[in-house]
Amino acid sequence: MISEQKQKMLDLYNQGMNHYKERNWSKAKDFFSQALTVVPNDGPSKLYVYRCEQYEKTSPPADWNGVFIMTTK
Repeated sequence: MISEQKQKMLDLYNQGMNHYKERNWSKAKDFFSQALTVVPNDGPSKLYVYRCEQYEKTSPPADWNGVFIMTTK
């Protein structure tokens, strides 16, 4: 059984993923950030906030398939 808090975080995370896949970085980042207010140590939400910030600066190519390519170590 999943806790109500965890379910709320997952709902926000999934909404963020929907916007992420649509390349709507700002909305996606908002949902991932909201997920972090519910579960502050959620690693995937932290990661996607970072990725959204990177894509807000430089969008991936038009034929982007959702894969994040690291350019720095």
